[in-house]
Amino acid sequence: MKFKRVSGWLIIFSLFVLFAPSPVYPITVSKEEILPNGLKVLVIEDHKAPIATFQIWYRVGSRNDPKGKTGISHLLEHMMFKGTEKIGPKQFSRIIQRNGGIDNAYTTKDYTMYFETLSSDRINLAIELEADRMKNLLLRKDDSLYERSVVMEERRMRYEDDPQRSLYEEVVATAFKVHPYHNPVIGWMSDLGSIQQEDLLLHYSRYYAPENAVVVIAGDVNPEEILQKIKEEFGSIKKTAKRPVFSSKEPVQRGQKRVYLKKEAKLPYILIAYHVPSFPDKDSAALDVLSYILSGKSGRLYKNLVRTKEIALNAFASYSGFYIDPYLFFLGGTVRPGRKAEDLERAFYEEIKRIQETPPTEREIQKAKNQVEASFIMEQDSIYNQAELIGMFEMLGDWRLIDKYLKMIREVRPEDVQRVARKYFTEDNRTVGILIPEKRGVEK
Repeated sequence: MKFKRVSGWLIIFSLFVLFAPSPVYPITVSKEEILPNGLKVLVIEDHKAPIATFQIWYRVGSRNDPKGKTGISHLLEHMMFKGTEKIGPKQFSRIIQRNGGIDNAYTTKDYTMYFETLSSDRINLAIELEADRMKNLLLRKDDSLYERSVVMEERRMRYEDDPQRSLYEEVVATAFKVHPYHNPVIGWMSDLGSIQQEDLLLHYSRYYAPENAVVVIAGDVNPEEILQKIKEEFGSIKKTAKRPVFSSKEPVQRGQKRVYLKKEAKLPYILIAYHVPSFPDKDSAALDVLSYILSGKSGRLYKNLVRTKEIALNAFASYSGFYIDPYLFFLGGTVRPGRKAEDLERAFYEEIKRIQETPPTEREIQKAKNQVEASFIMEQDSIYNQAELIGMFEMLGDWRLIDKYLKMIREVRPEDVQRVARKYFTEDNRTVGILIPEKRGVEK
């Protein structure tokens, strides 16, 4: 998941949230029910505008890709738009658009989500179409081969031709040696080339089933009426055969790992990753607050490494606790011309040591907590975002965890941030990636 952080702030709002507690506008689930076939339905009633959004979340992401078939969950997402017995190829989105709506989908390491946003008097159309492709998807061989080539080209353009994204893949793959978080969501090129129609059919039959899905509807709807419509369309879909039991657990890292990547690039780039827990682990909130203390143009990394020491062109910290299993905390940046990669790497460790030796000030902590909470609130500025937050937390275990998340953030203290920095930011627990620029024509 993706928990999207807000990158731009209105000036007045920014000044307010930096030093004042942020109000909370809780999302209320008006109706919650599990159908006999296992499909869970969550309805958020909101009549501010005559629109509604339908989202269906499947508990399948790249962590569920079979060995040697990485990228299959993402490829199947593409195939879901290739038609059913009722709807022709590429017609799904055209139907939604003709009715004044928008639709899309995305795949993450942990789940896959599809959505449609329409005027509320046409939201039943989304229910009908999604129920149809849950049970009647046509995975034609020609379509499978074509879409596979599309995804392979997407990988080539967006990842293999992007030095910094390539380094990210290398660092994550090096950090995880057992857990399938080792693999990119889009898959490895050699694996993508091996995926056949029968592989997609098996993956679809295993994971695209009512008991493995959650429906979230938000907007100008009547909960009882919308629930009845969902029962009519989805109620007859049967449960599927048992899925493979996920049991992978990453062992404790017991020594620093380093990876060097030589690619055509203008400047060296560094990415450092530490294994850390995910929400709702008790340490996740302090890690979240720490990432805000370090990040942004008012954060420590930019002020010290970019402006004061002039070692980096940019520097950042990145953490999201919204993964099902423990993931990574990242530090990264681009080396300034005339400076060396080892200078920037050393500077990152000095910043970490500062926090390990001296906790952040109360002012820094409050500012970071207000930023986290304000960003979280701004995620609720539309019915789509409300539904997405509910769905994401449901994937993590229960949508009610939203309240726990905010409570944990508010309880973070300076000593908590210092403690997690000492606990997780150790040499043995880190993976370091360095991009070494090569001139055009050197790469084979």
